[in-house]
Amino acid sequence: MWKHVVANVFTLLIVAFVVLGGVVAMGQRAFVAQGPLTEAICLRVDQGANLRTVAASLDAQEAVSSPMIFRIGAQYDGRDGRLRFGSYLVPAGASMDEILDIVTRGGASTCGTEVVLRIGVTQVSYLVRELDPATNRFEEAVTLPLETEEFPAEYQTVANLPDTRFRITVAEGATSWQIWNALTNAEFLEGTIPEVPAEGVLSPDSYEVRRGADRAALIADMEERQAGILATAWENRVEGLPFETPGEALILASIVEKETGVPEERRVVASVFLNRLAVPMRLQTDPTVIYGITLGQRVLGRGLRRSELNADTPYNTYRIDGLPPTPIANPGRASIEAVLNPETTDYIYFVADGSGGHAFAVTLAEHNDNVARWRRLEAETDN
Repeated sequence: MWKHVVANVFTLLIVAFVVLGGVVAMGQRAFVAQGPLTEAICLRVDQGANLRTVAASLDAQEAVSSPMIFRIGAQYDGRDGRLRFGSYLVPAGASMDEILDIVTRGGASTCGTEVVLRIGVTQVSYLVRELDPATNRFEEAVTLPLETEEFPAEYQTVANLPDTRFRITVAEGATSWQIWNALTNAEFLEGTIPEVPAEGVLSPDSYEVRRGADRAALIADMEERQAGILATAWENRVEGLPFETPGEALILASIVEKETGVPEERRVVASVFLNRLAVPMRLQTDPTVIYGITLGQRVLGRGLRRSELNADTPYNTYRIDGLPPTPIANPGRASIEAVLNPETTDYIYFVADGSGGHAFAVTLAEHNDNVARWRRLEAETDN
């Protein structure tokens, strides 16, 4: 009798182990299998959150098939104690294993709310925006001018959250004074910038920073990026260019940057100025005259007067030969590359064509026709 009992117990144990093994195997497959999410979500992990609360949040958003398997999987490979607070983008179909990797590997938040200081050519503003996981696009929530002294509650609440990201974006063509002034007054930065950087040496780009980041260190980063871009473009320049130094190329790149906002035109506009230098012919470009008036410290906001076009200043390219003494803005990578690898054209003239771009011409007669066409368009628009 005892033999039968022992045999039955032994059989039951074997069955239990087989069943347990099957359950474990099923759990392992479920842990790495494609998840149930049909579209991306933004998962927020609060500071001090534990694995149970994260699993519950995932379950509520239907991101995992089993919160228990999610917790057991994390405990099994030792990741249960490595949660990093922040807001994380969880893509559609992410497995539990992939989600666990996202919330434990650390690094900056990948979604949620972002405070951006946008340094444009004509204005500077704070922007609070939030990433919509479904579209992977940011939606603007609050916009405030740089001069804001009393920040509204909707800005302060977001800006003081521990996982809010901060970003500086610099538009191509912004001047060094504009960038210096914006960073000096940015409420979430610290430290000082001893002096306005030289014109043209800062890279227009996007810079992710932390609250309390050092202003001078950020300027150094901008300078390093621009120097690298210029050095690479100079190394890869085509033959036959009139530049003796990279600095001269940077000057012309800043003029191209201010003359056109159409990406595909940059190399053509660069060819026009290079052709003028080869004639030789004066550059005759309004943005340099404007810089001679404002020195990049304000927006002129009006047309140039005849007296200003006739004035003898170092930046009046209607009056001086060759390049002005310095860049007139901070050019982006595309404009720098354009002047060092321009289109091959015979164009000498160009004028606005009414569509945001320009009409180019080889002869003065062709140019005069283009100017007349542009003036007719202006008159029609005014009427």
